[in-house]
Amino acid sequence: MPTLRRTVVIHNEEGLHARPAALFVKVAKKFDASVSVRRGSQRVNGKSIMGILMLGAGKGAKITIEVEGIDAEEALEELIVIVEENLG
Repeated sequence: MPTLRRTVVIHNEEGLHARPAALFVKVAKKFDASVSVRRGSQRVNGKSIMGILMLGAGKGAKITIEVEGIDAEEALEELIVIVEENLG
């Protein structure tokens, strides 16, 4: 299966930290697809809150969400929506 990816900008004032990271991981875990998040050369498991926090993605940071698996398209769409809606 091909890997689907999309680059988005973090607009949330807090960036991708604590509560927003927990929301991202909660949504990612709903899907069977594997989820990875990249920031620069760093790549982490999108279903791991520690991994997401290690990205240090503050407001204005660009992240690339990568998904692969049976429900990858649905997972990518939903993850993009929550990031674009300022992570709750």
